[in-house]
Formats: sequence, structure tokens, C-alpha cells
Amino acid sequence: MVPMPINDMPWWRWRANVRSALHMISDPGFQQEYWAAGAAGYGDVTDAVYRLVEDTWLDNWSAEKYVGTIFRDSREAALVDVAVLRVLRIMHQVGADAPVSAYLENHAWPEAVRAAREAHVRLAENDGEDPDTPPRSLEVLAIMTGAA
Repeated sequence: MVPMPINDMPWWRWRANVRSALHMISDPGFQQEYWAAGAAGYGDVTDAVYRLVEDTWLDNWSAEKYVGTIFRDSREAALVDVAVLRVLRIMHQVGADAPVSAYLENHAWPEAVRAAREAHVRLAENDGEDPDTPPRSLEVLAIMTGAA
């Protein structure tokens, strides 16, 4: 498949938010440097979960529903579904307002990180972007999506 720019998707702003969340959840180094340290500009894990499910309602139904609007194909959707389920399971265990450490120290967090990484890599590569670049700040995300 030829990589495409993110804004070729009908609901590309939602895709950008989902990608942002998956990117942050998939990067343990970022989590330590920004979330655990309480650094400004990137929100926290709860913010990432919110971006993941806020507009998409992926906490209520499958990403497959959005193939052709947010996700390019069923493989992307399946990987996103796995990541969402793993992250939400932890959120329900620790609570939505739990400190970052409650997520990062949860026994299932490494598996959530792995699932998010698989989804993030697939989406980034399909958008023609390097999945190993550092996550964008929330300010940059807002500028990209016109929310600023």
C-alpha cells in the first residue's frame, strides 16, 4: 500500500487524536519523561485515553465501524480494538482519575503498551510517517487539527 497523508481520511481529525493517544501510550520512554515527571504540554494518561475514545466511542463499539472514515482498513481497526480494550481494562481497574503511576505500575500495562505500539506503527506507516518520532505535544496536535 502506498502511504497517504493523514488528512485524506474523511474524519482525519479523529484519526489524529486516536494516533496521538496510541503514540503516547505506546512509548514507555515518553511516559517516564513526560507523564511520570508531570511535564507540561502532553497531558497525562487519562487525557490520552480520552482522546482515544472521546469522539469515536471506541469504548462502546468496534473500530471496524470506522473503516473508511477514521481507519484505512480492517487490520488497523483490529489493532486499535485490541489496544483500546487493554487500556480501558486498566482504566476500569485503577480508576479514570488515578495517578499516572497507577497505570504504569499495573501488571497489565506492558501488554497495553505493546498493543498500542502495534496499532500506532500500523497507522503511522499507513500515513507515511515514521512511527519512531517522538509524540507531538497537545499544542501541536491542536494546531494540526484546527482545534487551537
